[in-house]
Amino acid sequence: MKLAIASFYLALSASSAFAFSTAPAFVVGPAASAAASTTSLPMSTAEASSTDVAESDGAPKSKKEGRLRMMKNPQFFRKGFKEVRGDVESVMDGEYKSQLVDEMKGNEFKIERDGVTVYLAKDFGFCWGVERSIALAYEAVKHYPDRTVHITNELIHNPEVNDKLQAMNVQFIEKLGEGRKDFDTVGDGDVVILPAFGASYEEMDHFDKKNVDVVDTTCPWVSKVWNTVDMHQKKGLTSVIHGKYAHEETVATVSFCEDYIVVKDMKEAQMVTDYITKGGDREAFLEYFKNAVSEGFDPDTMLKKVGLANQTTMYKKETRAIGQMLQKGMMEKYGPKDVGQHYMEFDTICDATQERQDAVHELVENKSELDLDFILVVGGWDSSNTAHLLEIPHKAGVRSFHINRADCIGADNTITHRTVDGEIVTEPFILDMDKDVVMGVTSGASTPDAAVQDSLSQIFILKKVHKGSEGSD
Repeated sequence: MKLAIASFYLALSASSAFAFSTAPAFVVGPAASAAASTTSLPMSTAEASSTDVAESDGAPKSKKEGRLRMMKNPQFFRKGFKEVRGDVESVMDGEYKSQLVDEMKGNEFKIERDGVTVYLAKDFGFCWGVERSIALAYEAVKHYPDRTVHITNELIHNPEVNDKLQAMNVQFIEKLGEGRKDFDTVGDGDVVILPAFGASYEEMDHFDKKNVDVVDTTCPWVSKVWNTVDMHQKKGLTSVIHGKYAHEETVATVSFCEDYIVVKDMKEAQMVTDYITKGGDREAFLEYFKNAVSEGFDPDTMLKKVGLANQTTMYKKETRAIGQMLQKGMMEKYGPKDVGQHYMEFDTICDATQERQDAVHELVENKSELDLDFILVVGGWDSSNTAHLLEIPHKAGVRSFHINRADCIGADNTITHRTVDGEIVTEPFILDMDKDVVMGVTSGASTPDAAVQDSLSQIFILKKVHKGSEGSD
């Protein structure tokens, strides 16, 4: 982990133009309510549109330009604090690494123990962006031992990591509902951490005007998406975002858009494509997408030229299929010759997300050869990238479970897990305790290796206890 953290700082310096030359996104959805008050900031892009930004004296011409200006503030930090880096690396190694996982990686991603054979996905767990974000947050806490440190959201979607930050006395800013947050607790001279998902333009602008130090842990892949929607805006395109409109990352992304619509899946993308090619009931369309479009969205004029971007944690194959659908729709509407004037697409899918999806596909494709009983997916229940890992075995008909903590596996041989529909259920786990278990395991990009080890240890104990009880009989 020390090498990985050190490498990210070198990469950050070498590629800062790519990773950070973007404007952050703030808040969210047109549905957000809102009048700002002294206690809270509304999350509505309408209240701080790019046009508004350009109108005031000395203001930047775009939100991207505005963020670049904020990043030059001497109280804005995005490269961490070298004097505490060594201590942070040691702490992270102790808290998040796993001897068991390292053993599997050194043994062709396999281990046999206590009647359980485990096949580990070839790509899994912490991605570079998540590891970087945690390191920056930890460094901030150590660098400011006598200051109050706040964070605008969960750092990442992993309960153990966020619990550790709370134990370090990091103050999580309260959400007030309807897209608003309570910033009254942030005092003069305090420190504010921006999470891996990023923060909206409006939030960043708010803190830029206060006497606070801001530590930006935004993942560079998220910044890449912001660059893309900024390009859409400059070319007069409506941004079609493949994502979940309430997800923190998408909330941030749309704050950089002028005109946008968020589609969750192929069904919603088909609705948009059908409207492009055939028109339809405008009011019904707007009612359906009321929480997922920019203020004043007009499908009759704003779907004539579109650009595709995505929430970085979405399912890559689905994003590509949506792109093909939109492109085909534009060809049908305007002809192959002019399709380039009406549709634009850039690859904004995170490499780490795709690599982990591919690794699970490999497990699923080799299910029969490996004789897998099930696949275990470890990661936060609100983690989008982890949820998409579960979809792969589920769609292939492979028994699979998504757990967020090791204690989801009960001593009574039950498992509490999140289904692909988002329901939390408890059911019998190992169906034949007398038989050796053969399983696959993977983890989301925000899941530490230690969480995988703890989960597997629970399974080893289950089998060992059962074998011991048989012997006593």
